[in-house]
Amino acid sequence: MAKNLVIVESPAKASTIEGYLGKDFIVKSSFGHVRDLAKKEAIDVENNFKPKYEVSPDKKQIVAELKRLAKAAEVVWLATDEDREGEAISWHLYETLGLDKKETRRITFNEITKGAILKAIESPREINKELVDAQQARRILDRLVGFELSPVLWRKVRPSLSAGRVQSVAVRLIVEKEKEINNFDSETFYKITAIFQTEKGRINATVAKQLKSEDDVVRFLDSCKNASFTITDVLKKPATKKPVAPFTTSTLQQQASIKLGFSVSRTMSVAQRLYESGRITYMRTDSVNLSKTALDAAKAEITRAYGEEFSNTQTYVNKNSGAQEAHEAIRPTDFSTHSINAESDQEKLYDLIWKRAISSQMSDAKLERTTIKINGNGVEENFSAKGEVIKFEGFLKVYLETSVEDSENEFASGLLPAVSNGDSVDVDNISVTQRFSRPPARYVEASLVKKLEELGIGRPSTYAPTISTIQKRGYVEKPEKDGTKRNYIQFVLTNGDYVRNELSEITGKERNKLCPTDIGIVVTDFLVEHFGQIMEYNFTAKVEQEFDEIAKGLVDWTKMIESFYTPFHERVEDTLENSERASGEREIGTDPESGRRMIARIGRFGPMIQIGNEEADGEKPKFASLRKGQSINSITLEEALELFKFPKTLGEFEGKEVVVAQGRFGPYVKHNDVFVSIPKDEDMGGVDLDRAIELIKEKQEADAPVAEYEGLPVQKGSGRFGPFIKWNDMFINVNRKYDFDNLSKEDIVELIEAKKQKEIDKMIHNWEEEGISVQKARWGRFNIVKGKLKIELPKTFKVEKLTLEEVQKMIEAKKPKKKKKATKKKITKKKVTKAKK
Repeated sequence: MAKNLVIVESPAKASTIEGYLGKDFIVKSSFGHVRDLAKKEAIDVENNFKPKYEVSPDKKQIVAELKRLAKAAEVVWLATDEDREGEAISWHLYETLGLDKKETRRITFNEITKGAILKAIESPREINKELVDAQQARRILDRLVGFELSPVLWRKVRPSLSAGRVQSVAVRLIVEKEKEINNFDSETFYKITAIFQTEKGRINATVAKQLKSEDDVVRFLDSCKNASFTITDVLKKPATKKPVAPFTTSTLQQQASIKLGFSVSRTMSVAQRLYESGRITYMRTDSVNLSKTALDAAKAEITRAYGEEFSNTQTYVNKNSGAQEAHEAIRPTDFSTHSINAESDQEKLYDLIWKRAISSQMSDAKLERTTIKINGNGVEENFSAKGEVIKFEGFLKVYLETSVEDSENEFASGLLPAVSNGDSVDVDNISVTQRFSRPPARYVEASLVKKLEELGIGRPSTYAPTISTIQKRGYVEKPEKDGTKRNYIQFVLTNGDYVRNELSEITGKERNKLCPTDIGIVVTDFLVEHFGQIMEYNFTAKVEQEFDEIAKGLVDWTKMIESFYTPFHERVEDTLENSERASGEREIGTDPESGRRMIARIGRFGPMIQIGNEEADGEKPKFASLRKGQSINSITLEEALELFKFPKTLGEFEGKEVVVAQGRFGPYVKHNDVFVSIPKDEDMGGVDLDRAIELIKEKQEADAPVAEYEGLPVQKGSGRFGPFIKWNDMFINVNRKYDFDNLSKEDIVELIEAKKQKEIDKMIHNWEEEGISVQKARWGRFNIVKGKLKIELPKTFKVEKLTLEEVQKMIEAKKPKKKKKATKKKITKKKVTKAKK
């Protein structure tokens, strides 16, 4: 048995580290946290907010294994990540495994390289309880907020809703942006551009002033008709462009979004794999520092690869006052490795990290900026053209940052011809184009991260889970908007005369923009009204600062929680007792058939239209759910009335009824218990019987068997994971080895038999009568499966020894409990005097 047990939080990290240490070391993974706050009575509010932790059922076998190994080892090394979360994992391991202080060492490292690991072994320390307390305070505060606010939302808005301290504030940012957009009144103006010809080449020029009306445009073009244009000024200025700091977590997320199209969660997942494989330093950081070793390595590589004149060692200052400067920025562990051979996402992200880090230590770029001014006799406005020439590339040889607001290359203006004052120029054309002022841009994930960081809301480790959570909860979505047609006017002057053209364009086309849902808006408005303090940006940032102070040992975490909880709990009690229900109700008109009032509101199952009110007119109201893309805040009376026409029977086809209806995933046609989706760009109101039959036939043709095997049909299809065949309710992926369009009988048999064998091989236990099985899963892990319930087990779990009784207990523990009445969810609360009205 090895004398030293090293515990890390991820199996990939364990595998990398084990290769660096000798035979006296064994490295094991805890697979993240081994315990968390209990599901019931987790926080004893009356006893100084004492938390109650419990080991989750799927971690019990891991804990037992680690206990056994720890008991046999002479020294236990806790080598989890260096941030607060990592420190807390180490502390929970220390407590859960019952480790002896004398035999326990805490080590941290910023990169997973042999040198860094051996250096960490040489300089161990104790667990930093202040960092643990900061993480514990965040976890407890967030549990208190969630457990007390959620029942309020269940009673006052809709069942099954939830709230969170940081997530709800992030949703508020998106809701307020949407309101700004809705309240924006677009104004029209006319933009002037021109192309002038000289003996030395062409000049693209613009006029800074915008014209307000067509009359202004006509007056301006009339003045240009017979004007002679000359160069009145040529101004050349040297300029310098400086490199930017190496990546922090937020700037990495922003640039990966803009340059690579990665979501925030995708960026962090790829960065985690790069870190665990020893390619980059730790990826959750808000520091822009580089270590002395890294600075020296960067200088050596720049000098070797580009020349000494490209090297300029420098340090950066973080604008974020809460940054933890003891950490290091994200950088490659080896600057001489310009690129790596790995999966595509890792290659792309590594390339971005390497370029940003190496360029931060390179020389400034030297530029020459040229401005040319052009005037016409009798023309009131001046034309100007701007160009830029790079005299010395400096860091631009490697990297150019793209801003969140504007991803256009600022050097696109390029070269201008060599001209002098007094030179005459000829008009190729002058265009005056109608433009429209734009509303504020909706957030994308990258710009939301930037805003959260600016406001001091959250920390590097919280950005990705926050953005993921608000989408999972249905408060925010990323709808695809195809845009609408808009007409505009353009005047073009050529050869001394101009024409007026009426043109059109598509405007409002959007992808990956964060939009609030109806329920997101209603919940946000309710929380702002009744819990204004928690929803304040400054308050949320202040809480983050208090966590930082706890981490530095300046504030006692229990006192910080108490100062927050007492007034918050009073507000919860008062809101439960005295506030009205919130539904976002909006009157949209009167039903022409019944004369009853029509409203749009949030109902038990989501956004809906209601006709009438039983109390007001004695008849039961009628309801209809909104379609995808519709909102209670913008739906018109005509659109609402259309919803009550469905489901609609169109007629019969092949002796069966044909119905068009609206479903969860959009409009569809139903025939003979088969559902056929109506294309998303097609209005369901325009689908008649002929069109429905056309869609049904297309579906029948697509679903027609292409073969038969063992008496069962084989069908072909294409899904989100590519082409497949379906046989006996099994979906079988067809890889590139096969010609999908021309599958032979032998191909089909081979694919089915391989899938059948795979299903047999992955089964470890199968209790058919109980409908329970234990199966192999991806990445060497295991799944307990019962119906739709799936419990994931780590690859270290000894599944072969599992009994039916043990599995049934694990399933029972995972089953959702029956919800009680949405009143006050208990967390062993204090008795608090009610706030006076």
